Amino acid sequence: MTEKELNRGAERRLAILRHAEEVSGNVAATCRYYGITRQVFYIWKRRYEEKGLAGLRERSRKPHSSPNATTSDVVGKVIHLRQNYHMGPQKIAMYLKRYHDITISPSGIWRILNRLSMNRLPSSQRYKRHTQRWKRYEKQQPGHRVQIDVKFLEPLKGSRRRHYQFTAIDDCTRLRALKICDRCNQKTAIQFADYVLEKFPFRVEVIQTDNGSEFQQAFHWHVLDHGIQHVYIKPNTPRLNGKVERSHRIDGDEFYRLLDGVVIDDTKVFNKKLKDWEDFYNYSRPHGSLGGQTPYERLRQKTTAPGVKRQRQSHTRECPQEELNLHAGFRKPALYPLSYGGRDKRIARAPPRALFVDQQRFSV
Repeated sequence: MTEKELNRGAERRLAILRHAEEVSGNVAATCRYYGITRQVFYIWKRRYEEKGLAGLRERSRKPHSSPNATTSDVVGKVIHLRQNYHMGPQKIAMYLKRYHDITISPSGIWRILNRLSMNRLPSSQRYKRHTQRWKRYEKQQPGHRVQIDVKFLEPLKGSRRRHYQFTAIDDCTRLRALKICDRCNQKTAIQFADYVLEKFPFRVEVIQTDNGSEFQQAFHWHVLDHGIQHVYIKPNTPRLNGKVERSHRIDGDEFYRLLDGVVIDDTKVFNKKLKDWEDFYNYSRPHGSLGGQTPYERLRQKTTAPGVKRQRQSHTRECPQEELNLHAGFRKPALYPLSYGGRDKRIARAPPRALFVDQQRFSV
């Protein structure tokens, strides 16, 4: 309450006390008139006699102790994820549960953010009504459709050299492949398509792109030569490539924004950092659209379902039996650092290439 409201409430209580003394001369009649109990009347009267008008001000109703209150350490993690990654309550709850074994409800996180006046996200990430959202869909099996697009990166100040991020994302599992190129043409697009077919552990049936110049005739026929269908989306409708477009926004919010101030003008160095981010995205980052699963966990769920048996890409390299035996199990993952307020919290991350091979699921 504001100072003005507190003073107004104290003056109203003082008027009630004076009404009993100067107007009605009867405490019971005054209480009935103002709709209060006699116990409350006498409490106010005792406070007024002890402290004067200040004793009639509204007191804080905050409890003296809150043993079940969220600890300051958890609140600090919530604040860090909100400020640095712009996560909502649902995503924050997923991260705390997965990486810190902290169970807190999304509504509890929202109350923390609301209390700290951090409940408003940037305009591009605010909640939209159901009538304003696009209908969500996904393919039922990995490889049924892979969306490919290019993210244009702004050149560094004083440099005319540009970089382009080629991105491929599986419609079913959200598994991604990323690569930085210094040119954006059909040659680099073809090289990236071969990289995707080599990297993904399932057969790709359809590749979907926009109508950019890098995805025209040479790229189109190269994809068809691999026995893969290539489809274009309608012009000026990027929402039809919604999954890859949304993943580009995640790249901007959770990867490139954190590189602000880091000067990288070498494609190899850029690809090395991007590879770390790609591994984190595929193996460790929980996705709200997947119910808190990572893309790799969704891949294992889809490919280990009973009655599902699919072949690997025929044009990928053959994997030696020794490598299959080595990586068939779920080895102890590597660590990916995620900073929390100056302290590095290391997050489990699966080995990049090996865990794509599952001896029980895929026949090589």
